[in-house]
Amino acid sequence: MKKLLIGNEAVAWGLYNGGIGLVSSYPGTPSTEITEFLAKHDDIHSEWAPNEKVAMETAFGASLAGMRSVCAMKHVGLNVAADPLFTLSYTGVTGGMVVCVADDPAMHSSQNEQDSRHYAIAAKVPMLEPSDSAEAYVFAKSAFELSEKYDTPVLLRMCTRIAHSQCVVDIGEREEAPLKEYVKQPSKYIMMPGYAKQRHPVVEERTEKLRALAEECMYNRVEMADDREIGIITSGCSYLYVREVFGDSVSVLKIGMPNPLPEKLIRDFAANVKKLYVIEELDPVIENHVKALGIEVTGKSLFSAIGEFSQKTIREAFLKEGYAVKDVPEAQGEAPAVPGRPPMMCSGCPHRGMYYTLVKNHITVLGDIGCYTLGAVAPLNALDSTLCMGASISGIHGFNAARGKETEKKTVAVIGDSTFMHSGMTGLVNIAYNATNSTVIILDNSITGMTGHQQNPTTGYNIKGDPAAKVNLEALCKALGINRVRVVDPYDLKACEEAVLEELAVEEPSVIISRRPCVLLKYVKPKTPLQVDTDKCRGCKKCMKMGCPSISFKEGKARIDKTLCVGCGVCEQLCAFGAIGGMDK
Repeated sequence: MKKLLIGNEAVAWGLYNGGIGLVSSYPGTPSTEITEFLAKHDDIHSEWAPNEKVAMETAFGASLAGMRSVCAMKHVGLNVAADPLFTLSYTGVTGGMVVCVADDPAMHSSQNEQDSRHYAIAAKVPMLEPSDSAEAYVFAKSAFELSEKYDTPVLLRMCTRIAHSQCVVDIGEREEAPLKEYVKQPSKYIMMPGYAKQRHPVVEERTEKLRALAEECMYNRVEMADDREIGIITSGCSYLYVREVFGDSVSVLKIGMPNPLPEKLIRDFAANVKKLYVIEELDPVIENHVKALGIEVTGKSLFSAIGEFSQKTIREAFLKEGYAVKDVPEAQGEAPAVPGRPPMMCSGCPHRGMYYTLVKNHITVLGDIGCYTLGAVAPLNALDSTLCMGASISGIHGFNAARGKETEKKTVAVIGDSTFMHSGMTGLVNIAYNATNSTVIILDNSITGMTGHQQNPTTGYNIKGDPAAKVNLEALCKALGINRVRVVDPYDLKACEEAVLEELAVEEPSVIISRRPCVLLKYVKPKTPLQVDTDKCRGCKKCMKMGCPSISFKEGKARIDKTLCVGCGVCEQLCAFGAIGGMDK
C-alpha cells in the first residue's frame, strides 16, 4: 500500500510494522507526531510520560520484559533522558528498543541548535538518519532488528524538514514480534560497579562489530558519477539538497548511519574522486571523522555550522568554488514583500492577564518553556529569562539566594502546568527545603499547549482521551512543602494583582496557580465578541499594551476584530472610559 506521508508518520508506520508493543514519549516539536500516529493503533500501549527521562525508562522496562519498545523526543529532550541512555548502552536490551530524537536546525521551535549525533558517539550506540519519508519508514522498521541483533538501543535521528515533509511510502504489513521470555540476569541489568565493569568491554566489542556493519549495510551507499572531479559525503536532508543541485552529475557517499561511521568505505570513495567535500548541517561530525582518517576534505570552511542548508546555499557555495552548477533554475524575480508576522499569544489567551499584571507592577519574571514564553515579545516584554524546562523555579531560588530581600519582593517564576509536571516539582522542593522567599506562578491552561494540545497528568485524560488519574496541583504543591498556595482566574485583573502583591509581600515561599483553560480547547466556547464605542474611546492606547491580536488602532481609535475576539473581557477592565463592552454577561 502506497501513501503520501510526512516523515514522522512514516516513522510511526515503520515502528508499528516492525512489531512495536509500547511507546512512551513527552511531546516536543518536531518529534510529537510520531507518538500521536502510533497512538491511533489500539493493539499497542501508547502514553504521554511526564518527561523524557521517564519515557526512556518506561521503554527500557518494556524492553527488559521482552517487548519491542520506543520513546520519542526532541533534541533537548534527549538531554533530560541522557542519564538512562548512557547506562542503557551498557545493559543492552531484551526486546528491541528505539529512541527517536528530532533535531531542530535553525531553531524553528527550540532554545538551542544542538546536534544529537554527539549523544550517539558519547553513549556508544548506533544511530540511523533517514533522508526522506520512505527511508524513515525503512530505517525505523529495521531499527528493531538492529537493536536485538547487537543488543543495544538504537537512536533514530530526524530533523524538522524530514519530520514534516512528505513523500510516497510503500507500507507493508505488520510483523508481530512475540514477547520474549523474561530471564533474570543480574550481571547484565544491575549496573552496580562490579557488574558495570564487566559490561564496558561488551560495549567496546559491540562498537567494533557495528563499525564493520557500517562498511557494508543498506544505510550507507555510494552513488558514483561518470565525472569524478568532485565527491560529496553527506547525510539527512543535505543529501536531497545535493541531488537537487547536482542531479546525478557528482559522486555521492550517502551516510544513513552516522554512528559508528565507516572507515574503508570513506577511504575508497575518497580515492576515486579528485576533490572531496562533506555537506552536513550543524556540527562537523562526519568531517572530523574524515580528517581523523588523514583524508583532505572541505567542509565547514565552506558550509556553515549554523542553521539549515538549502539548495540555494549549496549552489552558491560551489559557484564560489568555481564549479559550474548546471540545470538549477534561477529564482524568477524577487520574493514578494509580505508583512512580518511575529509569534504572539492568541486572542483570549489566559496568560495575558497575568502577564499584564506582572508588567504593570514592574515584576522581574523568570520564564520557562511553553506557549507562555511568547510573553517575552512586544508589547508585553514580560520575561527576563528562559533557559530550559523547569529552570524558572530552580532559577528564581538561585536568583533570590544571590540577591536576598532586594529581589524577593519583586521577582516571580512562571511555569506551565505540563512543564511543572515535567521538571518543576524538584525545583519547588528546593525552594521549600532551602528556604528562599520565592513566588512561583503556575500558568495552568489545562493542556500541553505549544506542541499541539497533548494531555498531561494534570488534565485528567490520557493520550487516547480516556479518563485518567488527575494530579491536584494545589495538593501537590502543599505536599512539596509550600504552605501558601492559592488559585486565581487570570481573566480577573484585580484578583491577579491582589494575589501577586500579597504573595510577594509574605516572608515565606508561595505558589499562585493562574487557572483558565486554553481558549483553543474544543470544549471552551467563546463569548460574544466585544466592541469599541468610538464616541467614548479617547485613543489612549492602554488596551494596546496587552498585545491582543484582536485589537488594532486606526484613525485614532481602538478597534476590535470580531472574527478574532473571544470576549474574555480583559481589555474591558483596562478601559477607564467605558469604551469597550458588549460581552455576553
